[in-house]
Amino acid sequence: MFKSIRPALSLLLLMTLLTGVAYPLLVTGIAQVAFPAQANGSLVVDADGKVRGSLLIAQDFTGDAWFHPRPSAGAFATVASGASNLSPSNPALAARVIADADRLQVPGQGPVPLALLTTSGSGLDPHLPPAAIAYQLARVAAARNLPALTLQQLLDAHTEQPLVGPPVVNVLALNLALQKL
Repeated sequence: MFKSIRPALSLLLLMTLLTGVAYPLLVTGIAQVAFPAQANGSLVVDADGKVRGSLLIAQDFTGDAWFHPRPSAGAFATVASGASNLSPSNPALAARVIADADRLQVPGQGPVPLALLTTSGSGLDPHLPPAAIAYQLARVAAARNLPALTLQQLLDAHTEQPLVGPPVVNVLALNLALQKL
């Protein structure tokens, strides 16, 4: 019996060291050398060296002077990341969407874009479609006393075309650029 246990334990120890220690250290080392910003969380640092957020995680911006991200089921907390799990037939979801649509409605601009009313799967998606940002242009321009054309140019400059999928805008990056204006 001990003849078969010793090789099994040796193999378990070897595989634990290879897959649990050596491989993660190798991958981490390569990532730190090849992609240091991404490997460290894509952090956004201001001129004073203070971390303002991550380009990978949405933040809640309130007030008319800022572009707002899509709603978060977890209140933008990474610990509570996740969807609300409310089904499309749930009255609570319908009530929240209707209330948000009424609050965000801009007269003469048509319906509120769906991306401003629905949460993402993680509740932390930092991107919006350009149309959802464009819907907010008039509100932000009025609050900041800026021409809408200036904000449209800022939107155009921050519109990203991913390798796969439609164009998107990172709301944090856009608001940080807006702050610099």
